[in-house]
Amino acid sequence: MRVCLALWLSVVGVSNAFTTVHRNPLTGVRPFGTPSIFHPRCTSLSSSSSTPTEEEEEETRKVEIPSNWAQQILYELTQVRDPDLEKDIVSLGFIKNLSVDTNTADVSFEVELTSPIHPTKDQLQTDCTNLIAALPWTSQNIKVTMTSPPPLSSTGDIQGMARVNSVIAVSSCKGGVGKSTTAVNLAYALQSLGARVGIFDADIYGPSLPTMVTPDDDAVRFIGRQIQPLQRNNVQLMSFGYVNEGSAVMRGPMVSQLLDQFLSLTYWGEIDYLILDMPPGTGDIQLTLSQRLSIDAAVIVTTPQELSFVDVERGIEMFDSVNVPCVAVVENMAYYDANDKKEEEKTDDKDDDDDLEEHFKELQNAFVTKLQNENVSTNDDSKSLEDIAQQLINLVRESPSIQSSSSSSSTSSSSSSRIDIFGPGHKQRLSNQYGIETTISIPLASNIASQGDSGTPYILQYPNTPTSASYFDLAKTVAREVGKIKYEQKNGIAAGRLNVVYEEGEHVLRIMQGLSNSSPEDTKDDDEEESSNKSKASTLSPAELRRECKCAACVEELTGKQILIKTTIPDSVRPLKMEPYGNYALSVDWSDGHRSLYPYRQIQGILDEQKEKVAEEDEEKSGSEQEVKQEEVTTVTTAN
Repeated sequence: MRVCLALWLSVVGVSNAFTTVHRNPLTGVRPFGTPSIFHPRCTSLSSSSSTPTEEEEEETRKVEIPSNWAQQILYELTQVRDPDLEKDIVSLGFIKNLSVDTNTADVSFEVELTSPIHPTKDQLQTDCTNLIAALPWTSQNIKVTMTSPPPLSSTGDIQGMARVNSVIAVSSCKGGVGKSTTAVNLAYALQSLGARVGIFDADIYGPSLPTMVTPDDDAVRFIGRQIQPLQRNNVQLMSFGYVNEGSAVMRGPMVSQLLDQFLSLTYWGEIDYLILDMPPGTGDIQLTLSQRLSIDAAVIVTTPQELSFVDVERGIEMFDSVNVPCVAVVENMAYYDANDKKEEEKTDDKDDDDDLEEHFKELQNAFVTKLQNENVSTNDDSKSLEDIAQQLINLVRESPSIQSSSSSSSTSSSSSSRIDIFGPGHKQRLSNQYGIETTISIPLASNIASQGDSGTPYILQYPNTPTSASYFDLAKTVAREVGKIKYEQKNGIAAGRLNVVYEEGEHVLRIMQGLSNSSPEDTKDDDEEESSNKSKASTLSPAELRRECKCAACVEELTGKQILIKTTIPDSVRPLKMEPYGNYALSVDWSDGHRSLYPYRQIQGILDEQKEKVAEEDEEKSGSEQEVKQEEVTTVTTAN
C-alpha cells in the first residue's frame, strides 16, 4: 500500500513538473480543455494539496493590460460620431485626458464637445461607456466625463469678459419688432437647458432689461473695481437702466465711451453664453460693438412685413461686413393662434380635468352633508349616504351638457386656428437667398407682452407651451451652430462650405467639397496636392450657375415662377468676383452686370442633379449597348 502511494505521488510530482497551464493574455482565463486534475480518483487529494491562498487568487484574477491599450480604446471610440460635424469623435480631437488604472483596469477620459448643452450629450456618453466596457481587459468602472471647450479669450483686452466663452448678438434694424423679448427668452431657454448665461442690454437710450426682468436682488455690488451683474434665476443681468434711473441724453461718441466702460467694468465671471441685446439699427454703435466684442454669431429678429424684410437684409449685410455669421432669424408676431392661449390657461390651472374632479369631490361631500342634515336614511343597509351621493355625481358627470363641453374643448384645442395677420412671411425667401435654414416663428400672443411688462420672462411662467417650445428650439439651434463655428475657427477649417474657383483657361467653375476656404499662402503649393484637390472637385459651367439665380429679379417671390428667361444667358458669361457671404452662401458678381447670392446648399443640389443626370445617361447608354449586342447575337444565331 505504501509503495503504491509513493509511486502515485511520484507520478503526480512528475506530472506537475512538466504540465503547463496556458492562460489567455488578455482575460487571464484558462482555455477550455486544459487539465486541472491528473487523476480522476484523487480529486479531493489533489485539490487539498494545492489550495491557493487569497493573494494567489487575487493575482490570478488580475487581467494583463495590453501595451497598446490607448490604441485599442481610441479604435473603439471611432464608432462614435458627432451628428453636427458628421465625423467620429477621435478624428475630431474630442478625446482628452485618457488614462487607465493598471491595478483595477478602470478607464477614464473626457469628451470635449462643441457645446455645453450638446443635444446628444447623454447618448454619446452612453455609447462611449458601452464600447469601452465591452473590451475584454477593462473593468466595468468606466468614467466618461462630458466637457466643453474653455473660453478662448476672444474679447481682446476687455478684462471682465476674459472668461466668457461665446457672445451672441440679438439684433434688429427696426425698433418695436420684439428684439429684447427674443433676447430675454433665448437667454432663459439656454439657462434651462443647462448653460451658464448672461444678458447685456446694450441699448443706452432705451434700456428694456430692467422692465422685462426683475432681479432677485437689485442692490449693485462690486468685485474689486468691477460691477457684479445682478441675477434672476441664475442668469446674470446688466443694463444701464439698473445703475441709472434717469434718461441718457448724450451724443453718439459719449454713448460709445459709456458702452466701452460698461464692458470693461462688468465682471461676468465664467459663463458659456453672453446674450447681447443690441440697439436697433446698423450705425456706428452697432459696428463698434461687433468689432469690440468679437461676436461669435448673430440672431436677427423681424416681423413678416416686407418693410421688416428689407431691414433683415441690411442686418445680415452689416454682420457680414464684420465677419459675424447670422445663424437664425426669428419672425416675431408671425401669426395668431387661439390654441396658444388655451395652452397657457392649462399651465395656469395645472390641469382642467383635475380641477373638474376636485369640484365633483366637493359636490359629493356637500350632498352627503345635506342628506345627513335632513336625516335621510336608506332602506338598503348595503348602501350608505356616500354611495347615494356618488350616484348623483355620476348622473351629473354623464349629463349631455358636461359631455358636450368636454368634447368641444378637446376638439377646439386640437383644431388649428392659425391666422397669418401680417402675411405668410419670408422664411422661404431667407432660406433661398441667404441659406439661413433656422427661421423660428413666434406667434402674436398677449401673454408674451404682458410677461415682458411684469418682470418675469414668458418662458419662466409658461415653460410647457408651444411658444416656449419654439424658444427652446431656437436655443438648441443657436448653441449647435455656435459650437460648430468655434470648432471650425479653432481648427482652421470651413466645414459645410464649398470652395468655388473659376478656371479662366477652361471656362469652368471648379467646386471642391470638404476643403478649407483658406488663402493660397496657407496651403501647400506642391503639384501632387494640387492634382489631388482637382481630382476631388466637381465642375460646373458658369452659365449653368448664372441661370439658377433665385434672387427677386429672377424668381417671383410669392409664386416661385421663373422670371429669368434662361436662354437669354449666354454661355460666355463669367464671374468677375466671388466671395463667401457669411457661413452659408456665395456671392457672385457676373460679367453681365448681375449679382447673385447662392446658398452652398443650392450649389450642392445643382451638382447632385448633374450627377444623377450623368448616371441616367450612362445607364441608358449601357442599356442601348446591351440591346445592340443582343441583336447581334440573335442575328448570328439565326444565320447559323
